[in-house]
Amino acid sequence: MKKMILFVALVTVTGSIFAQKKTTTSATVAFDASTAIDALPKAENKTVVAAIDTKTGSVAFEATVKNFAFSNPTIQDHFNGEKWLNSDNFPTFIFKGKIVDPSAVNYAKNGTYKVDVEGTLTVRGKELPLTTPATIVVKDGAINTTSNFTIKLADYGITGAPIDGGKVAKEPKITVSADFK
Repeated sequence: MKKMILFVALVTVTGSIFAQKKTTTSATVAFDASTAIDALPKAENKTVVAAIDTKTGSVAFEATVKNFAFSNPTIQDHFNGEKWLNSDNFPTFIFKGKIVDPSAVNYAKNGTYKVDVEGTLTVRGKELPLTTPATIVVKDGAINTTSNFTIKLADYGITGAPIDGGKVAKEPKITVSADFK
């Protein structure tokens, strides 16, 4: 009987340790570079890997560039092409960071928590610091995270006639959302 109690206690402790890091393979990153001239440079990637550690506040996501789906195949070709994202040489966007004040979120209590996240965003192999507000919603043990920010394409070496001509926004809006159960 003592061995059974010890085993159950060990399983419970081990389960709570592993439950602190949550991951998903179906997070979403939306990319919106539309302008008044062209509403088509919008894409979504629904196969993003994301993680959050409820103990340390670390957060991360990785998006495969070729998985962004545009309604216009020509724009998708440009997006993946050598002058833009060059997805053959730089196949992923990667963000690694941390919630600035992880104690601001009570993962044991339902609620909506506004936080700041800071870290490094890697696009086309170029790592730049990124700080962005994020919203974390906790409901019955499930966690939903959302963040909206912009990036300057030129900072990542992305230039060209469509950007200069106003057909593609110089600072596209990026939305990252993930559900962790």
